[in-house]
Amino acid sequence: MNYDIKKYPERWKRFCDFTYDQIRELMSGYGKMDILWLDGGWVCPSNNQDINMPAIASMARSYQKDLLIVDRTVTGRYENYRTPEQEIPEKPLDYPWETCMTMATSWSYVPGDIYKPANKIIHMLAEIVCKGGNYLLNIGPSPEGEWADTAYTRLKEIGDWMKVNGEAIYKTRPVEPYRSGNICFTSIREPSTGRVRTIYAICLAAPGLQRMPETILVPAPGGKKPISVELLGSSRKLRCKTENGNSIRVFLPVSVQKNPPCRHAWTLKMNF
Repeated sequence: MNYDIKKYPERWKRFCDFTYDQIRELMSGYGKMDILWLDGGWVCPSNNQDINMPAIASMARSYQKDLLIVDRTVTGRYENYRTPEQEIPEKPLDYPWETCMTMATSWSYVPGDIYKPANKIIHMLAEIVCKGGNYLLNIGPSPEGEWADTAYTRLKEIGDWMKVNGEAIYKTRPVEPYRSGNICFTSIREPSTGRVRTIYAICLAAPGLQRMPETILVPAPGGKKPISVELLGSSRKLRCKTENGNSIRVFLPVSVQKNPPCRHAWTLKMNF
């Protein structure tokens, strides 16, 4: 801000009108919109920069009735969820949230930028979801509107992993202990009772590890033994046993060890 709003109210009014009209164009001219994500948290009444969010929100939802609005860091009724940036919370949060993070190092396009390996991105996805969050992954386009070849390669790797393990991510909810060592937990609950019927243990593999271990030791949720355990992407039923009353040891056949269904992380599906 390079001028005093109180001294030049007409100039501020023109800026507010311009912003309102730009958002109206986006909401009305480009089909279905899910989220209006506003990244200007310093523009708010408490900072003497009132851009009239009630009017913007009302107008936007007149075109997009189910619209989520994220007026980032302002808090209040127009920040429908919060957005920790470039970090993952240490523990689950008691409000809706998503980690927003760059795939490379910069939010905008940088020629020759260094992109995170797929192993790291997939591990962060598992950790975010096991804590109840959403993962916003940023890729900056070039001036020509293109992505670096590496970005497409990473998305292909992530997509390959999701084809095998997607059910452990989509429509799941956090379940204690959330994360234990290299294992992240998600769950499916019965809609009518809320009772957990399926728990997914996403085992994060070390970078470059191709072969699965002979056994995997998993904390037993609630001290209970599952009625069945399977590995997503494999048709083999797995044998398991309880240890010390609070852990489950899952045994993997040699054929599965040598030819795991995916790379980077493997998911055990435990039914209770």
